Amino acid sequence: MRLQTSVLTLMLAAAPGIAATFQGTANQATPILKSEFVFEKVPFASAHASTIVRTKEGLLAAWFAGTREGAPDVGIWTSRETGGTWSEPKEVANGIQPDGTRHPCWNPVLFETTPGVVTLFYKVGPSPQRWWGVTRTSRDAGRTWSDAQRLPDGILGPIKNKPVRLADGTLISPASTESPEQPSKWRVHFERSTDEGKTWSLVPLPAGDGTPIDAIQPSILIHGGGRLQAVGRTRSERVFETWSSDGGRTWTPMTLTVLPNPSAGTDAVTLADGRHLIVYNHTPKGRSPLNIAVTRDGKLWEAALVLENEPGEYSYPAVIQTADRLVHVTYTWKRLRIKHVVIDPGRLQTLPMPDGSWPATAGGPDAKK
Repeated sequence: MRLQTSVLTLMLAAAPGIAATFQGTANQATPILKSEFVFEKVPFASAHASTIVRTKEGLLAAWFAGTREGAPDVGIWTSRETGGTWSEPKEVANGIQPDGTRHPCWNPVLFETTPGVVTLFYKVGPSPQRWWGVTRTSRDAGRTWSDAQRLPDGILGPIKNKPVRLADGTLISPASTESPEQPSKWRVHFERSTDEGKTWSLVPLPAGDGTPIDAIQPSILIHGGGRLQAVGRTRSERVFETWSSDGGRTWTPMTLTVLPNPSAGTDAVTLADGRHLIVYNHTPKGRSPLNIAVTRDGKLWEAALVLENEPGEYSYPAVIQTADRLVHVTYTWKRLRIKHVVIDPGRLQTLPMPDGSWPATAGGPDAKK
């Protein structure tokens, strides 16, 4: 089957130190057009939580990196892709405070808030329970950045995944909080802006029946008729969902989908053809494999592609679709590098999984090796 062929190709491309481009007659069927590392040699030991955006000059990626996640030397790094080549990574933000104290940086998110202006959202603070939101902007496709601006108290910015822009221009930022008590309570909320990100208002989720679902890091999908769906990470071993029918002003109580989740980050995007695509770890434990599933209605998900299924950590994906309709995914590769994969969504061969089990014939975690 085509899926099995593409998965094998990806497994070969994932070998350490190899960046591969899949072209030529023998690979016309594969949806994978390119698989590469954003960088090879860098001055940091660990990299995580990437984000990607298309600028007027090409792709721009960012991630946090340093000694290890949560270490004071962790900053935000970026790389620009022009002419098919990624630039040398550059640190563009750190957590140094006016008194000399240095805190780690966390979870960058890149988004074009106005035409030609890219905003870098990120967090600074000793932990996710005590961090705050910060922004910088670039008018030259990420070459230079404005001074850091702290967001107002209570507004964190997108926690991991990109905002969405509605037809009326409203921006909705997918956010969440982690409370300081132990065990920490995870709660999703949204931040809306009707003035291109100058000001934001907070929209909480309503309480549901029973025990609240601990969830963070939503992504927003745009359905027909103005309906919105948010999906993301939970501690319940499944991906959550919540819906809005009024432009994100109110949301339904959170429920769980059939998709598994090992308390690891996901990301999702609505495609130009009306389908919706999610990148996630299709397992209740661990951070391998890393998978892609698609849906037309937000309810019935179909298995589409396995990006990684070898031992190790492949996590925290970011996904966008560019004007040429190609899908770009970046993700953490073993906490050492950031991987970039380009996919033609028109070539995805999908298989039903009504109960959430990955089909063995799709070459996924349940497949025989």
